[in-house]
Amino acid sequence: MRQGFPIATPGMRIGILGGSFDPAHAGHAHITREAMRRFGLDAVWWLVSPGNPLKVRGPAPIAQRLAEARRVMPDPRVRVSDLECRLGTRYTAQTLKRLKQLYPRVQFVWLMGADNLMQFDRWENWRGILDMVPVGVLARPGARMAVAHARAARIYGAARVPGRRARSLGRAPLPAWCFVLMPMSDMSSSAIRARGGWRVRD
Repeated sequence: MRQGFPIATPGMRIGILGGSFDPAHAGHAHITREAMRRFGLDAVWWLVSPGNPLKVRGPAPIAQRLAEARRVMPDPRVRVSDLECRLGTRYTAQTLKRLKQLYPRVQFVWLMGADNLMQFDRWENWRGILDMVPVGVLARPGARMAVAHARAARIYGAARVPGRRARSLGRAPLPAWCFVLMPMSDMSSSAIRARGGWRVRD
């Protein structure tokens, strides 16, 4: 494995939580712990992205975001990484394709909040994502109705794994996705930035 890339052994079930993490906060840590428990994950990788193609405003420097993410989430089962920078990928589908090539015997599960499910059908090659890995969707404040109204959820309704079988998601035939209810945190990166709680360092 290349230097700086996370280590994973064959058969591991690893959740992937991607985002700008601008900044990372306790809400990210909370959904990560819930995802590990509910989906039966061995580890979670936080992929701190160079930037979100759907956002106009650029994030803070990646070194600052990585450092804050590691401070917020010191759990040894969670690896904070700049893999997308190292791989040279911009879109989730591209990143997952490369990860599956690099780790062919690892079971990856893409993780997202229910708020992201509402815009999932706008992602580049979103159908390809569902063809590559199962998707675990975690409840977010104000976004429970996303499961009923999101276009992606309607189109892939037959691929939904019931919440009571969430721990089997990593082994489910593709495409597969699962929505789980859980205790929620109302923290958000945008709210932290709005109140001046995130000082960007050049």
